[in-house]
Amino acid sequence: MQLYNAAADLIDRNLSERGAKVAVIDDDARYTYAELANRVDRFAGHLVSLGLPVESRILLCLQDSINFPVACLGAIKAGLVPVMVNPLLTSADLDYMLWDSRARLLVTSASAWPAFAPIVAGKLPLDHVLVADGAAPDGAGSFAAALEAATPIAAAADTRPDEPCLWQYSSGTTGRPKGVIHSHENVRQLMQHYPRQILGLTAQDVTFSAAKLFFGYGFGNGLVFPFSVGATAILMAGRPTADEVWKRLQLYQASVFYGVPTLYGSLLDAEPAPRSDQLGLRICTSAGEALPKPLGERWRRRYGTEILDGLGSTEMFHIYLTNRPGNVCYGTTGYPVEGYELRLVDDAGRPVADGDVGELHVKGPTSALGYWCNREKTRVTFAGEWTRTSDRFLKNPDGRYVYCGRSDDMLKVSGIYVSPFEVENALLSHEAVREAAVVGWLDEQGLIKPKAFLVLREAAAPSRELQDLLKAHVKKLLAPYKYPRWIEFLDALPKTATGKVERYKLRQTKSN
Repeated sequence: MQLYNAAADLIDRNLSERGAKVAVIDDDARYTYAELANRVDRFAGHLVSLGLPVESRILLCLQDSINFPVACLGAIKAGLVPVMVNPLLTSADLDYMLWDSRARLLVTSASAWPAFAPIVAGKLPLDHVLVADGAAPDGAGSFAAALEAATPIAAAADTRPDEPCLWQYSSGTTGRPKGVIHSHENVRQLMQHYPRQILGLTAQDVTFSAAKLFFGYGFGNGLVFPFSVGATAILMAGRPTADEVWKRLQLYQASVFYGVPTLYGSLLDAEPAPRSDQLGLRICTSAGEALPKPLGERWRRRYGTEILDGLGSTEMFHIYLTNRPGNVCYGTTGYPVEGYELRLVDDAGRPVADGDVGELHVKGPTSALGYWCNREKTRVTFAGEWTRTSDRFLKNPDGRYVYCGRSDDMLKVSGIYVSPFEVENALLSHEAVREAAVVGWLDEQGLIKPKAFLVLREAAAPSRELQDLLKAHVKKLLAPYKYPRWIEFLDALPKTATGKVERYKLRQTKSN
């Protein structure tokens, strides 16, 4: 019987030659691979002492600090299944996830404890609560004390490649979040493709992910990728504001930075911002939403470093479609990562011709096992070897994929499909516009037309004249029927915790 434990692999591969090398830099200290391994083994030993059955779920609601990889990898090494959730969620969301996951143990940062306090009492089968990153309140144990008292585990649990390894909850923008189950083999495959093939990651790299560890993009960036090659990962507990991100990029001379489009815009607009010669960046990546072409071009002009725009999903664990170093074409999402196969189909499931828009399906080695206790949606999303993404793309003659929006975001205007993202890109090319989101809106005849919600730059002021100017700007760049019939100015766009625009909220907005 073949055995494989993803946590043991990620830790053990670094001990013989890189035990004294810095693995993690968080807000408080630096930790070597040997120190990380000791903490992981201690937490695994603590879990074994609790007598929790193999494959028990434990809910991790942690800020990005050394405690996250310790708790996550310790659980996996002990044969348990960490369920990673956002520490900024509300009590109602956390209550649902505790119930849905049937977690036996909760490990939470002290900052998230107020949201748990009113819901954990009597929450069966939850037996144990540990609080990290701060003092433990009455009724909860101390994560630090548990580590100190524990006997390190002697050997990893005898897990198999296809066993559940960890969960991540989908963002849940259209309903209840779904528990996405990934196997130990998924983690092993995640190490082999994007970080080596696309990033060329090595032990000499210092990486910083503004995307947090609790969801797929950040988990790969900040834990799996650096540990798989013995690199150093910078972790930051707080919100990734432009000032805090610039501070860490300069202080630690990060060579690889993982961001999202909104953050890149904020970094470019920050005052003061560093010069390119004050940074050690060799490569940057973007995911979460498609990177607008004007934003990528501004970054390259100022810092001389490419942003590799990519597409991934919780269901596929990380990025499977991306631009390549030295071969970036802003406004496209590039080519499939080697090992992944893509297809575009119409509403009837038939292949579409190059240049036509279709729904993207993906097949590859990191596809999830399915959704927890949701057979119906599992069967819809995971169609045999293929995973349906609900993203719409077209493929250029050169093989590059161009993002056209989500399936439920596409607009049919005057009988012709319009991509909101195309209209957004046109608006963003104007110097007055910082952020843009376009949705379908009913006109007085009940027909769908594009409506734009915009966040302006500080130098611009909302006015009827600016609305007319921006409409004319779009008409110059796109076919006339694509221009936004209405433009509304906002202080901020509604977004999920992972930075995606919540378009359904914009559709519910009452025009001012």
